[in-house]
Amino acid sequence: MSSKRDYYEVLGVNRDVDTNELKSRYRKVALKYHPDRNPGDKKSEDLFKEASEAYSVLSDPEKRQVYDQFGHRGLEGMGGGSAGGFEDVFSSFGDIFEDFFGFRSGRSSRSSAQRGSDLRYDLTIDFMEAAFGMETEIDIEKYETCPTCEGSGSKPGTYPETCSQCRGTGQFVRTQGFFSVKSTCPSCRGAGQVIKDPCPQCRGQQRIIVNKKVSLKIPAGVDNGSKLRMTGEGEPGVKGGPPGDLYVFIGVRPHEFFKRSNTDVICTVELSFVQAALGGEIQVQTLTGEETLKIPKGTQYADTFRLSGQGIPSLRSNTRGDQIVQVDLKTPHINKKQEALLKEFSRLDSEKLTKKIKRLFKGGSAK
Repeated sequence: MSSKRDYYEVLGVNRDVDTNELKSRYRKVALKYHPDRNPGDKKSEDLFKEASEAYSVLSDPEKRQVYDQFGHRGLEGMGGGSAGGFEDVFSSFGDIFEDFFGFRSGRSSRSSAQRGSDLRYDLTIDFMEAAFGMETEIDIEKYETCPTCEGSGSKPGTYPETCSQCRGTGQFVRTQGFFSVKSTCPSCRGAGQVIKDPCPQCRGQQRIIVNKKVSLKIPAGVDNGSKLRMTGEGEPGVKGGPPGDLYVFIGVRPHEFFKRSNTDVICTVELSFVQAALGGEIQVQTLTGEETLKIPKGTQYADTFRLSGQGIPSLRSNTRGDQIVQVDLKTPHINKKQEALLKEFSRLDSEKLTKKIKRLFKGGSAK
């Protein structure tokens, strides 16, 4: 498929769908297009993968939040938005397939593996960088699996030994009368293993602190408070567990000329009394250069004009917002000749108003 459909459309659900309805709808779609029910049907296979990809994102609260805010582009680099092969699908949704296909994924329900901790990084960028996106590198300090012992904690050539006190269970059982009390083994601290010869680099801690450069692609249209997720860039997992993620929180510096309202940008331009009265054309700065704006005769203070398509790119589509131009009238410093002309203008304007009032009292037209 050349382009991705909206994930909510793929599963036929509304954007406010809850978890139970989402799961129920995915079951129906997956059953309908499952390859076992449609052998040799390439279209059904593609639709099955598409539905699995949609569910993998919408069933994950964090990925769903990013997708709702940024669309498909926001998922780039997150490890989301790709269905992979059928083994990946079954691995990701084993509990669902157990319910309606009648088999288990073969994964153990009990495991000592633990997911690594997530990390946070605050990044401040310029207004224009937020508007049009950018690629950058950030430096983060994090733990990584020790390369010398490859995470065992033991000196190369040696291995951790089974704890003799708890016999590898990680628990210490103490019997008191009719009761047995379990507690964490004090000898191995629950690890089940004891390191006799610690690794010289990590000193038996299994991981070390490193400074790492991470490439970051910021999509066009991000705003203050936007959050990007870098899958697998957090702390390493424990005992074979997956690594955590890195969350990058975006802050945007204000611009001296532009302000933002969703995908629209707002600016203020000054007009002289003459420009406002007579109208004409002026050059207005936009995000991409200058544009000509026509000013009609009789323009008033705080009037607004709109430059279509000159705003911020949308994260959900290939469109852009508009630029809203607000008018601010500038009172000039005048010389004596200009003052005399303005007084004459005021006199004529006053006479014109007086004539209108007289015609109204006589029952005539005010024009």
